[in-house]
Amino acid sequence: MVVITLAGMRVASFNVNGIRATQRRGFDRWLAERNCDVVALQEMRCPAAMLPDGVFGDYHLAYDQGTINGRNGVAVLTRHAPEAVRGWGAGVLVRAPGENHLEATDHDVAWPLARDLRRFGGEGRYVEVDLAEAPVTVASLYVPKGGLPEHLQRPGGREEPDGGAKYARKMTFLAGLARHIGHARRAAAARGREYLLMGDLNVAPTRQDLRNWRSNQKSEGFLPEEREWFASILSPRSFVDVVRRLHPDADGPYSWWSWRGQAFVNDVGWRIDHHLATPALARSAVSAVVDREASYEERLSDHAPVVVDYDFFPEPAHPVDSIVSAGNGNHSAIG
Repeated sequence: MVVITLAGMRVASFNVNGIRATQRRGFDRWLAERNCDVVALQEMRCPAAMLPDGVFGDYHLAYDQGTINGRNGVAVLTRHAPEAVRGWGAGVLVRAPGENHLEATDHDVAWPLARDLRRFGGEGRYVEVDLAEAPVTVASLYVPKGGLPEHLQRPGGREEPDGGAKYARKMTFLAGLARHIGHARRAAAARGREYLLMGDLNVAPTRQDLRNWRSNQKSEGFLPEEREWFASILSPRSFVDVVRRLHPDADGPYSWWSWRGQAFVNDVGWRIDHHLATPALARSAVSAVVDREASYEERLSDHAPVVVDYDFFPEPAHPVDSIVSAGNGNHSAIG
């Protein structure tokens, strides 16, 4: 038995907004060139049987496709087969590199699932894995976009009034999520692991996190109650916003821009894709960058990958049968 040691760990979160469309735009090239050790994906929007051939290269895949055709779907890519995989009960599929089909795994269920989350269990919104190469549990999350409360809705707006139903649904999800990630963090600690939650949380937590914050104070994703929720899950003992820790005074770095108009060209964006880590893991982060494409025509998605380099050196939870050097020596940072 030879114990893996990490010279560094590069981890990315990327809402691909449809893996088939993103693949046609060059996802596989980004994945190969970025040389990440772990990648969390959201909005895969693809039945397992229709995943593009070779799209994930030499990575192991853990995928909760959900039960809503063409919607949602979350995944985690890892260089090595994970030691454990957990979902919210709908069934997680796994595939090793070179295999042409995914198999159901006898995965654990991330129980006890908070009552407020049970209605979302089959929607393909959460999957977590225990890494084999480091004592870390990594989760990929996709939060509902939500909507406006009833008193802010107006006829003729971007969406038809719904009495606040989408808003209420998102707030229910967030309430349950706060309890769930608290449990997941403690469960990971009991296994001797740090915990890293990544994904599209559909919340810009501060004024620094969207360009036009003044005109969006009554927009979903920047509502006071959403921002208060985000602040409530952060503390020196629970979760740290890794990108904001590394860039405390920066506007952004934004990770989402509308396809419409000149939003991308003028960098009128939102920071809604996050790395939230337990404190020890957060302290090991040495750089964070958003892979914003050079031009509108080169965009892979309406989101851009958020890539963080962690210099995390503890011994892995369990030894494995190979030596891996996960460092790549090309740490890059914003600003």
